[in-house]
Amino acid sequence: MMAAQPIENYGIIGNMRSAALVSMEGSIDYFCFPNFDSPTVFANLLHGDKGGMFCIQAELSNRRTKQLYLPETNILLTRLLSDFGVAEITDFMPILAGKKGEIYAHQIIRTVSVIKGEVEFKLRCEPRFNYARSGHSAHLEESRVHFEPDCPTCPKMALHATVPLNLEGGDAIAVFTLKAGETATFTFGESAPEVKILDPEVIENHFNQTARYWREWIARSNYSGRWREMVNRSALVLKLLCSQEYGSLIAAPTFGVPERIGGERNWDYRYTWLRDSAFSLYAFMRLGFTEEARAFTLWLRDRLHDDAEHGPLQVMYRINGDQELEEEILENFQGYENSRPVRIGNAASEQLQLDIYGELMDAIYLSNKYGDAISHDDWAGVRRILDWLSKNWDRPDEGIWEVRGGRRKFLHSRLMCWVAFDRAIRMGRKRSLPGPLAEWLQIRDAITEDIFTNYWDDSQKAFVQYEGSNCLDASVLLMPLMRFISPVDPRWLSTMDAIERTLTEDSLVYRYDTRENSVDGLRGDEGSFTACSFWFIESLARSHQVEKARLLFDKMLGYANHLGLYSEELGSSGQHLGNFPQAFTHLALISAATYLDRVLSGKNGSTWH
Repeated sequence: MMAAQPIENYGIIGNMRSAALVSMEGSIDYFCFPNFDSPTVFANLLHGDKGGMFCIQAELSNRRTKQLYLPETNILLTRLLSDFGVAEITDFMPILAGKKGEIYAHQIIRTVSVIKGEVEFKLRCEPRFNYARSGHSAHLEESRVHFEPDCPTCPKMALHATVPLNLEGGDAIAVFTLKAGETATFTFGESAPEVKILDPEVIENHFNQTARYWREWIARSNYSGRWREMVNRSALVLKLLCSQEYGSLIAAPTFGVPERIGGERNWDYRYTWLRDSAFSLYAFMRLGFTEEARAFTLWLRDRLHDDAEHGPLQVMYRINGDQELEEEILENFQGYENSRPVRIGNAASEQLQLDIYGELMDAIYLSNKYGDAISHDDWAGVRRILDWLSKNWDRPDEGIWEVRGGRRKFLHSRLMCWVAFDRAIRMGRKRSLPGPLAEWLQIRDAITEDIFTNYWDDSQKAFVQYEGSNCLDASVLLMPLMRFISPVDPRWLSTMDAIERTLTEDSLVYRYDTRENSVDGLRGDEGSFTACSFWFIESLARSHQVEKARLLFDKMLGYANHLGLYSEELGSSGQHLGNFPQAFTHLALISAATYLDRVLSGKNGSTWH
């Protein structure tokens, strides 16, 4: 039985409804089904060898492995190399032509091929339903094994195979040998006896249509600048994390992967943050993916008419817009490298995070500027939200980092409240929309004065994390990116210098100093926050420190895993930490790459905003 690998040793496959992680050793150690936020079926990544997995192991001496994506696709190849034979596992989740936006054949397809020699394989499929809390029965029927969970809300699953299968308890196993030129195919998905998925023509059709889908999609990108391969991979990752059905985007497909090994900073990211959705719209529009931007806009606009406990908007939602994300601890899970507690759900959904109003308004502003004009009813929703914000912008909140150490008056929250009013004013003037523009202008300017008066520490020559503190916070790096301050303003340049002195190690940037700052209410430290590194790089480029920005950007590319994927954070030795792959990180990479490329090409940076 294969042990779970470090998180950076995985690739991701998916179909914009759910996703699975495949290790370099050929084991699927993480899979939620049928949706991104459904209970796990495979979770050895988080629960030792008891969480469920689907491994195919080649019996090859002195085996080496390599993993790659077929170019411009999310089809994953794992190569098993030895002097005694060479084999290849192809993993993908099919996306087939049909009605617009509709996905068929909701399953994982695994094809094993031998390129050289004769290779014996051992297969083990161990589903563990409902976060390994529910048992199941299994029965063998011709070329498939049916798994029936004891959980009434869990779907029945089936493993189909072109080689003979056997049962070992409730698990499917197989031992088979292939010679050069021979293949074996396996599919795992919802039980559907009438589906003849193992027909070779059907498998080939699934593969070809899926490859065509991804290649035609990425071909729509208008980006042709430097680092194109990394930018395209980031875009392909983001597309994988989109819901084809709802148009929303999850923060990451995983939960419980720690921000520090052995620590308690272990969260569930399988949901849609307003913040991430807003930034993703920006990234997609930068690359020319107008259809995705439009779908996000529709999802975001639906939130304008929702109400949450702490204001008109909630911090995060389920992919379908539901607001219920009750947090609980999986007491039965050991945790990734014994990092506990393992949480599902997210209590941060009940927090007050005022910055989300700025990110939402910035997204609506960009959509309105470069897409369709806002409707009368949606503008009424904007006015309703800003009416609430005008009375609440000065409240203490939990902020962008979702602290659990009590509310404070965070600078970043003030900054994004400024953005909310600024973008509404711009939209109102540009589109001649009705609204209290004079009142909004007064509030926007009051926020400006508040930031420069109450958040500037003259002793450090820097803007601080929250009112009354002397701590620095890397979220301040968004100030010039949001057009709040000139990137060459002396106050901004000295703030960047202070961040570089206190929060930066070469190209790695920490959110804040967890050793000196107990603002988050959690024990222990964490890794550097990779999105902050890309924000720092873009801020350098905007302040005309282009060569330095380019050097740090190239260094950051070296921290991607073997497939070009990033988790949320990086440890001191470069290991990946936090949930994976992380949308926020790839969004920040796209933003930094596109801006830096424009500057290096002699253009005047971004034309956005």
